[in-house]
Amino acid sequence: MKKIKESNKITILSLSWRDITSPNAGGAEVHTHEMLRRVDKNKFRIYHLSTRTDNQLESEIIDGVTYLRYGNVSTVIFSAVRFYLLNRQSIDFVIDQCNTHRFFTPFWVEPEKRIFYIHQLTKEIWDYSAKFPFSKIGKVLEEWFLWLNRHDPVITVSESTRDELVERGYDKSKIKIIHNGISFKPWTPQQWCVKEEVPTFIYAGRYSPYKGIDVAIEALACVKRKYPYARLWIIGKKDQKYVDKNLISICKTRHLIWEDAVDNNPSGDIVSWGYVSENKKLELLSRSWVLLFPSIREGWGIPITEAGCVGTPCIAFDSPGIRDAIDNGNAGYLCTERTIEGLATQMCLAISNKELLNEKREKAFCFSSQFQWDGIGKEFGQFIDVLTKTKR
Repeated sequence: MKKIKESNKITILSLSWRDITSPNAGGAEVHTHEMLRRVDKNKFRIYHLSTRTDNQLESEIIDGVTYLRYGNVSTVIFSAVRFYLLNRQSIDFVIDQCNTHRFFTPFWVEPEKRIFYIHQLTKEIWDYSAKFPFSKIGKVLEEWFLWLNRHDPVITVSESTRDELVERGYDKSKIKIIHNGISFKPWTPQQWCVKEEVPTFIYAGRYSPYKGIDVAIEALACVKRKYPYARLWIIGKKDQKYVDKNLISICKTRHLIWEDAVDNNPSGDIVSWGYVSENKKLELLSRSWVLLFPSIREGWGIPITEAGCVGTPCIAFDSPGIRDAIDNGNAGYLCTERTIEGLATQMCLAISNKELLNEKREKAFCFSSQFQWDGIGKEFGQFIDVLTKTKR
């Protein structure tokens, strides 16, 4: 267990179940890392504590952030408590990141040091991640656990999450929204790729049931009745077990051809590109007509912002966090009917109305281009400065 030295800098301990190097890292871990690594290192000293997997080092410094990894999901809370008690005098603030899991800091960290960091409420996701009655228990416990932090300063990533917290008794004035961003410079319209000749939709993300990849495939089957040449590209680390158990059967039932991409011009109805490089991801997003994002709930939706910045609008469910990423439908297509049929209707609209598609494309680019990671470190630093003055 690491003993940290005294310092004149403001020392922050950030707690999370995963970090940026985790095999299962997603948008929440990216937001955390980008926020922490961009703070003024002359003023702040950052430690991040999380679980450790077999291939991870116990301690390493990445982009000026000291990453500490102890234990597993069953023991990491105890490790966090031990580390804090060992270094209590040196730590100024403790950030408890709630991304389904949490560290219950109200039970062991002084109120003036606590910061609650939440991307999204879990709510409906419990129905996809656990079976009854555990899903019901999860929903009930979540509400009670949220009650514990209602007096703490809060960081969140969207207006949707902020509003849901306010509904549960949180003080709106104590909630700081620090949006997600992108790590590349938005492409100019001259840099956008030429769109595919046939209607090409794209899904970017994990193979998680609540994210709706199965809904996207079912919707494509509906669209192909009217537009037989329409197709769906999928990018993201492939979960072969999930594909074999859930997606291949849909393809067989709907008479869709699943293809694993082996060159740059695949011809299947559903094309899985797997994990691709950052440059390749942006190229595929830009070549596609529209991004599909039929998730039931998110903190934000980084792929939506990335797609918009390379000239591709999004069709998304009207879900918390996601609606924020497309400016409540102004910068994309919003499915108020969160069903296969609702998604298919919007997909057909994108194909049939080229004028509207181009309008959405321009608005998506303008809206998404304002979200840059470089600004969030400054926002976070200012937030901590205010808390420091209040604390004193």
